[in-house]
Amino acid sequence: MDGLRLKIREALHVPDPLPALDSAQHGSSEIDGGVVIERVSYTTQLGMRVPAIVYRPREPRGRMPALIVVNGHGGDKYSWYAMYAGVAYARIGFVVVTYDPAGEGERNAERKSGTRAHDRVIEPERLGRWLGGLMMTDVMQTVSYLLTRNDVDPARIAAAGYSMGSFVVALAAAADSRIGASVMAGGGDLDGTGGYWDRSKPMCQGVPYRAMAFPGDRAASLYTLHRRVLIYNSREDTVVAMQGSKDEFFADLNQRVIARGGRPIEWAFVDGASHRPWFVTRPVAEWLTGRDLSSEGQTRIAGWAWENGIGLDPLYATYDREGGTLALGRAVTALRREQLHVFSEAEWRRERGRLLHEAWLEKARRDK
Repeated sequence: MDGLRLKIREALHVPDPLPALDSAQHGSSEIDGGVVIERVSYTTQLGMRVPAIVYRPREPRGRMPALIVVNGHGGDKYSWYAMYAGVAYARIGFVVVTYDPAGEGERNAERKSGTRAHDRVIEPERLGRWLGGLMMTDVMQTVSYLLTRNDVDPARIAAAGYSMGSFVVALAAAADSRIGASVMAGGGDLDGTGGYWDRSKPMCQGVPYRAMAFPGDRAASLYTLHRRVLIYNSREDTVVAMQGSKDEFFADLNQRVIARGGRPIEWAFVDGASHRPWFVTRPVAEWLTGRDLSSEGQTRIAGWAWENGIGLDPLYATYDREGGTLALGRAVTALRREQLHVFSEAEWRRERGRLLHEAWLEKARRDK
């Protein structure tokens, strides 16, 4: 299995060994509900920096489980579900990290969100492999950062990805055995040659997935390397081609994983909904914790967002998509954008050469 992990890293230019972390603290503050947010950064592929937000309980509870939230297209650490998951999971005893992916938030040339800047197709094709490796390295370096903290249980580090993030987690948790559990929400239905994932966004999904062709059965090979897997979706998800019953698809995938010596995968469907970040919901949180969380209550996101002035991506604000999400917890604190900046304006301008997608692209172009 270690040989396959190494081949995955090599195919997508994930550094081996990983870069020196060089993590830095950029301040912290306490918010309502006994949660502290910390602003941090650390190194990723090609010497770039990842700006991240850490959510943790104000009163540490010994060594706690950790959750890495990996955003979907257009998402970043400012996205409602990243913020919501950070606060909600910190309130039940997790250390949560979420960060800006390539081209979004503080890694965007205009410090904007929802730009999908990394989707621009740029030749040659190898740059798509580099980008896939960058996104994987971001996750793996987040694991490395968590392992430096004395409040994190190294045996209980999980990663949860939504949409594009589900694809990134599928790759990263295959390549990094330190990730103890992985949740793919709004995705995870990795298919075969010429399928949805081969034909999806080229730079961050299509090209990297096609680069995984060498094991033969890509989906089963990747999931065989995961330690614990939950794939959680809606049957009516029209974004990632999940329409109709897919139980047979996952049952077959599960048998192929087991045949390769992997642990059984787990999957579940919700009826009557579409594309959503399901890891913010109680069933997924209960899977991660092994606890009954019914006492935490639930909140409908459309109302929470309206009451708190939180904007939802117009593509996903509808009730059948993110707006209708019934999320874990009651009275979860909403944060303003400026509270989630890692860098001051002056610091951000000074660090642009180590943050921006365009700066990374120039480095990747020069690499032979």
